[in-house]
Amino acid sequence: MSHGSTPHPLTAGQAGPLAGTIRVPGDKSISHRALMFGALAVGRTTVTGLLESEDVLATANAMRAVGATIEKQADGSYTVDGIGLGSLLEPESVIDFGNAGTGVRLTMGILGTHDIAATFVGDASLSKRPMGRVLDPLRDMGTNVIARTGDRLPASIRGARQPLPITYRVPVPSAQVKSAVLLAGLNAPGETTVIEPIATRDHTEKMLAGFGAEISVTLNEAGERVIKLKGQPELKPQDLEVPGDPSSAAFPIVAALIVPGSDVTVENILLNEHRTGLITTLIEMGADITILNERNSGGEQVGDIHVRHSKLKGVTVPPNRAPSMIDEYPVLAVAAAFAAGDTHMPGVEELRVKESDRLAAVARGLEANGIPCIEAEDALTVTGGAKSIGGGTVVTHLDHRIAMSFLVLGLASDKPVTVDDGAVIATSFPTFTSLFADLGATISGSESEAA
Repeated sequence: MSHGSTPHPLTAGQAGPLAGTIRVPGDKSISHRALMFGALAVGRTTVTGLLESEDVLATANAMRAVGATIEKQADGSYTVDGIGLGSLLEPESVIDFGNAGTGVRLTMGILGTHDIAATFVGDASLSKRPMGRVLDPLRDMGTNVIARTGDRLPASIRGARQPLPITYRVPVPSAQVKSAVLLAGLNAPGETTVIEPIATRDHTEKMLAGFGAEISVTLNEAGERVIKLKGQPELKPQDLEVPGDPSSAAFPIVAALIVPGSDVTVENILLNEHRTGLITTLIEMGADITILNERNSGGEQVGDIHVRHSKLKGVTVPPNRAPSMIDEYPVLAVAAAFAAGDTHMPGVEELRVKESDRLAAVARGLEANGIPCIEAEDALTVTGGAKSIGGGTVVTHLDHRIAMSFLVLGLASDKPVTVDDGAVIATSFPTFTSLFADLGATISGSESEAA
């Protein structure tokens, strides 16, 4: 949600069976990286299926600010004319990332080892999020940083004139931190090493290899991933197709599971092993989910997901699964509200530093709609089967996933559910309301402004 946007409440009411075959927008993580790597390569990269959300468009503007030419073509694809690693230009003004946490952290990594200065700002939500986990390793590489207390935005950096390669052990499971260090290592001489005790999504490693970087991934004796990157490669432009975002697909998938009689297929979804934790968990809960037409596309596994309404049961989600589904816990909590028994979700402290304190926001949203839950510092337990669900208004805290999750709740609730701001949905899923309308759902309010 951009600065100064007016909130637009949306309400979802009980729907008849959801039915149809749909495609959700392109994967957000891959879209960000496609624009960044295209900017760092010399020549023209073509990207089809790019997610045209506020977050990704903010990254496009950031790459333009440092010298890349990015244009949308008549066929809907995007071309990125990169200027090459080490040749980035100093931005003429501040770079505004809006709500894009991935965009700002990865761009900090890129610019942190270029001898230029840049200032980063964001919206009220992003300005509360911690940046120290990225800025600390950049400081070790020679980047100068001036930021608000707690390493929060606005922040200014002066990239290292003679950047130092480092060996960095990621302190918390975070693909953003890992990626920022690797992107910084691109313009540092020698070898940068990242040690990852708990594996996270590996789009950066795969895409670096695809663009021609010299990168290796091995396991040490402790079973930790050790990623080694040789600095200062010549990245080669690519033609990329962005598959559908599994985090966006989570909403129609859960909606189909909880709305009686539903039968939905979501096509062309990314099935990277580090992104399928929600699917695994839902199947353990008894979900009728089938993967069809599984195939390899651009180095990533993709497939179609067929979902039918199911009777779900509560489970305990293994905490080591959290990195592969961290963005999907809010909508999993919605599924848990319709499951028999308790669903226990431990090891989710990372939710407290997302676009909002998602753990608290989910708990308050559940409570507002009559769903029993217990919130701990690093866990959430949801008790399913409440006699009467819905009727509440959910405070989204400028968080798109909170808004979408509770609209899904409303589709299967006894009484309608309202979210205080649907405009934030454009951050990641600008076609959310129209896509659900295609399936037969009714989401009312300022749809044209939130879609």
